[in-house]
Amino acid sequence: MRALYKISLLVIALLLVVGSVGCAPKPAAGPVTIHVLTMDQAGLKPAEIDQIAREFEAKNPDIKVSMEYLGYDSIHDKITTGMAAKPPAYDAAMIDVIWPDEFIRAGYLLDVTDRVTPEMKSGMFPAAWNGVTRNGRIYGMPWLMDVKYFMYNKDMLQKAGITDPPKTWEELVDQAKTIKDKGIVEFPIIWSWNQKEGVVCDYAVLLYGNGGAFVDANGKPAFNDEKGVQALTWMKQTIDDGLSNPSSVSSDENAVRDNFIAGQSAFAVNWLFQYSDSNDASKSTIAGQAAFAPMPVFKAAADAGVKGSSVDGSSSFAIMATTPYPDQTWKFLSYLASNEVQTKYSAEMLPVWQADFQGDALKQLESATATNPVTVPAFLAQFPYANERPTVPYYNEASAALQLAIQEALTGVKSPKDALDAAAAKWIELAGK
Repeated sequence: MRALYKISLLVIALLLVVGSVGCAPKPAAGPVTIHVLTMDQAGLKPAEIDQIAREFEAKNPDIKVSMEYLGYDSIHDKITTGMAAKPPAYDAAMIDVIWPDEFIRAGYLLDVTDRVTPEMKSGMFPAAWNGVTRNGRIYGMPWLMDVKYFMYNKDMLQKAGITDPPKTWEELVDQAKTIKDKGIVEFPIIWSWNQKEGVVCDYAVLLYGNGGAFVDANGKPAFNDEKGVQALTWMKQTIDDGLSNPSSVSSDENAVRDNFIAGQSAFAVNWLFQYSDSNDASKSTIAGQAAFAPMPVFKAAADAGVKGSSVDGSSSFAIMATTPYPDQTWKFLSYLASNEVQTKYSAEMLPVWQADFQGDALKQLESATATNPVTVPAFLAQFPYANERPTVPYYNEASAALQLAIQEALTGVKSPKDALDAAAAKWIELAGK
């Protein structure tokens, strides 16, 4: 009887607990918060993306967007560490055009093929989709189509008696010498040649502009051939001759922008964002003096038929494969990449929608912002010559080896040939793993 009594008490207590839980008020369902990682460098500035996020939240009160901004060179590793968490630290992240192979192999990216609408697929530049498409499957939303541009200071060239910007890199050297000799500026050229991805981009511009390539038809390293060595030797010579600013070996793209808009250089190679800052009188000492010219190529390459050279710096936003909020994240990315939003915020980042560059839409795009009448024609002139860096799953390690080689050559630690040979050997080793 005593045992039965104790059991009865336990049952009553359990019923009371269950009843109290069942009657307790449930927490109110609040909006979902998605976390998005992107760069504070090329493309839109954080304040602009924040504004887009607030506009999206106003239209979608059930979704909150938390943005995080980092320098470009920190993004890759932040994605990798963020994916170790469950759920991941980020629901979406900016993906450079060189990262998809690695991240797809690691299982980081959500396959969004079935989410892409026919209007998106046909409306955006095919090249934008190429960056996130592998084996017929799509792993991201195109967002930024960018190439490196050649920019110059009109006032400095005029003071030097130079009527036209250079068409070849040899002409650039001659003009830089004239500008230097006349005391207009001490170091006429500034580059992003620090030991980061930016120097690989600048090297790509010069390599392809010399008729070279990163790899041959069999996928073997080719950047250490005669043309690749010539390009790197030329880079080193411009520093030795006092034409390229020696600070280039420690400068990234933001430092290049700052040097150029401070009136400390006559020539710079950079992404589109530099142009609007150059003409912003609140930031720049050279407002109204910055101009675009087609990217020079080496004379021998031009004589051989090379018409232009740049490097593709496009990027996308990808959804992390393990996010608990794929639908909400895709909704935001679709808004971020929409034609309406991209046209509205096109001062520093032109749309990925190809129809915007045709007919009446082109006229509307050119008039959308104060800079577009200049940047749109510059894009149309330079984009056809945007070359790709190799799309291989080991690209991050391969790039690091090339960055080191270029740094060693520029600082005189190794000859250009020896440095590039060492990098090529590393690429072969990585391909064999």
